[in-house]
Amino acid sequence: MTTKQMDYCIELARTLNFTRAAENQFVSQPTLTYQIKLLEDEVGFPIFTRSGKGAALTPAGAQFVSFLSGMREDLKRAVEQGQNFSAKYRDSISVSMMVRQALFFLPEAMRLFAGQFPEVQIVPRFEYENGIEGFLKNETDLLFALKEQTRQIPGIRVHELFESRIYLIAQREDPLAAKNRITEADLYGRTLMVGGGSPPALRAVQHRLIGSSRIDYFNSADHDTTLTNVAAGRGVCLAPGFLNDHSGQFAWIPFACEEHFSCVLCSHKDDQRPSLATFLAILKGLYRNAVAFPL
Repeated sequence: MTTKQMDYCIELARTLNFTRAAENQFVSQPTLTYQIKLLEDEVGFPIFTRSGKGAALTPAGAQFVSFLSGMREDLKRAVEQGQNFSAKYRDSISVSMMVRQALFFLPEAMRLFAGQFPEVQIVPRFEYENGIEGFLKNETDLLFALKEQTRQIPGIRVHELFESRIYLIAQREDPLAAKNRITEADLYGRTLMVGGGSPPALRAVQHRLIGSSRIDYFNSADHDTTLTNVAAGRGVCLAPGFLNDHSGQFAWIPFACEEHFSCVLCSHKDDQRPSLATFLAILKGLYRNAVAFPL
């Protein structure tokens, strides 16, 4: 399967017209038709049905084109990244994290780092579920994690960044938003969003609150769904401070509890690059100096 065949197939699936698809791809209709036939022969099933009115996707073809479109976008991004890298950089440091806001000072660290190592590219990678697995496969150079997650990982160095507390997230108009600190009693009679892949420390707090029998709860699939529910007025939630994007959309109020999160970066033990050491030092310095910054 060639990239041209992929493009022809995706375009024909969009237009369902051989003539129009060929025009949009700047080839003749016989060329496009022939390449589609070659592709169907290769995959072993018909992608399109033909008629006098044009083309239609078969059920298998619809599924195939859906996956093909994703593959083509991934390939396009890979080529663009390669072009960027070859034009300006001679090395790269990839950083895996579950969400962008997990490393709030990452953009500033990248800016400061570029002043010392302009030939090394910092590449953020957002992997909500498979970050540790990718890191262990050496697909990334650095991994943002909670310290408790790193205890059984061999061959790594753990770099402590900051301690993160637990916060209550509520609408800014919520009466709770006026408080400086939230206690368990403040939540009596309220609905608490729970679940969504919460780390153990947060789950412990959630279970303790629900166990009081004075707080309703609602299961939520993930953090984004939870925030959508909070915005819709369906309840409030507890979350680690490192998930705060500081956009001002919600009120984040410290919750009174002992539980907290030790946030770290992991590197591979055999990665001794000076550029990596410098980047880590910059990032750790930014967090160390952020004395009054809520985390």
